[in-house]
Amino acid sequence: MRSIELVFDDPTDSLVRADWARLAAAGLPSLAAHTSPSNSPHITLAAGAELEAGPDGPWDQLPLDVTFSGAIIFPAGTGKYVLARSVLLDPALLDLHRALHRNVSGALPLTCPGAWTPHVTIARRIAGPQLGTAMDLLDLRIEGRCTGARLWDGSTRTVTPLAAGSS
Repeated sequence: MRSIELVFDDPTDSLVRADWARLAAAGLPSLAAHTSPSNSPHITLAAGAELEAGPDGPWDQLPLDVTFSGAIIFPAGTGKYVLARSVLLDPALLDLHRALHRNVSGALPLTCPGAWTPHVTIARRIAGPQLGTAMDLLDLRIEGRCTGARLWDGSTRTVTPLAAGSS
């Protein structure tokens, strides 16, 4: 799987990592347990096993302020869920997303314009009975800033910066 992701400025990155740490400290599933150097808070713009991106992207639109609109939960198998911060769909973010997809191929339909749900993952495979406790631990401040973009390649476990501020 490959993905093109927006990454955050240091204060926003720290805010999300603090959520990860609070969940981990409470013994709950959290992305804090994923210690790979490529693991950092991000918003996935496009993903797919065969994802191909052109040399240019809409990176002149960065930095981009984002608003978190609370938490969102996605099903992840029987009795398991993904817990994430929801990101408000505002015109600037939608414009960047549409512009990117004009130059990519192989994106999964759920990451394409019209179907995409922007979010920042906090925990994967969290059990249903743990969701209430996890939600109580989140710091749901509502603003952040994307300052870079990167391409993540799951087959090689490498990150390629696409725009300034990427890691």
